[in-house]
Amino acid sequence: MSPPHRRWQAVRISSTPEQLGELAPALESFAAAVGDVPALLAAAHEAGRTAPKPGDGGTARLWELLASVASIDVAAGRILEPHLDAGAILAQAGKAGSFTGTWGVFAAEGAGTRLNAESGDARGELHLTGSKPWCSLAQFVDHAVVTAHTPAGGRGAFAVDLRDAGVTCADPEWTSLGLREIPSGTVHFDRVAGVPLGDEGWYFQRPGFAWGGMGVAACWLGGAVAVGRYFKAALIGGTQSQRQPDQVALASLGEVDRILTSAIGHLARTAELVDRGLLGSAGKRGASESPETSPEELGAGQEPGAWGEALRVRGTVAAAVERVQLLVSQNLGPGPLAFDERYGKCMADLSLYVRQHHAMRDDAQLGALTLKGDHAW
Repeated sequence: MSPPHRRWQAVRISSTPEQLGELAPALESFAAAVGDVPALLAAAHEAGRTAPKPGDGGTARLWELLASVASIDVAAGRILEPHLDAGAILAQAGKAGSFTGTWGVFAAEGAGTRLNAESGDARGELHLTGSKPWCSLAQFVDHAVVTAHTPAGGRGAFAVDLRDAGVTCADPEWTSLGLREIPSGTVHFDRVAGVPLGDEGWYFQRPGFAWGGMGVAACWLGGAVAVGRYFKAALIGGTQSQRQPDQVALASLGEVDRILTSAIGHLARTAELVDRGLLGSAGKRGASESPETSPEELGAGQEPGAWGEALRVRGTVAAAVERVQLLVSQNLGPGPLAFDERYGKCMADLSLYVRQHHAMRDDAQLGALTLKGDHAW
């Protein structure tokens, strides 16, 4: 799914070729680690040492890293994104020094599960007790940013050591063919110490929540770019075999180009707004959310424009992913899905990952913001 002379090709959003070339060592590491979760986590840990934080002037370069890794392997992007997001969350909370080891972000809610933050002792420490669903790679990562219900009735975010004796990772009943190496199961907590990150409600109210949500979209975009590149390579391969693409194939490739170029341009413009401080207070206060996070809770309390723009970016990229997948699969037929392992894996991984988008429910949120005047037209 990439040029024959190497196993990766960076995804450019707005960087110069020289800046894009700086991603080479990280992309080489991820390409060599595909399918090996511990090795991918080690690559994520190394990338986290130098990766830009959203809102600090290098947001586009951060999203290029995420998109490029996901274009190599969608599951690799799915591993990198929450690790980098956790680092951003800790920095926004003034606890950047805690960003050691490997991290996840567990913010899901689900029927029949609840995680509570309870007072620990006279020193005012808080302990987490209960269960948290959709905890990807909990049995592999060292730490996590976890949201829990507080005694005051809201939700707070906490940094947690997953090696604590009170943490039990249930074996997930993960039957998906997509993201097979990233099972997401339930984690049980029994009086596990949690370090508060910000005040109650801070996790969802900070502009960084919207910025992180757009980082997830950058990963989706990387997967779509990989599918588009595969389609182009297939048409070139046919030409070399004296099979010229027909008008339908050419029209489909042209639409794929239009869609991907538009989505990339949207991310580039939005990254500039983030870094200029026009979508929240840059650098003061990312976000991984699972398919079960309440749409009403996502982005609650955001500064004007931040969450609306996140909804636009995520919706635009999700639609791009689905259309590119449809166009390419219709043109290439069942053969690659049946016989090309990398292509089939990319399509399956991407189909599951993009379902973190809440589709029409997110558009309903955006419509409500539009009615209030949060739009540029």
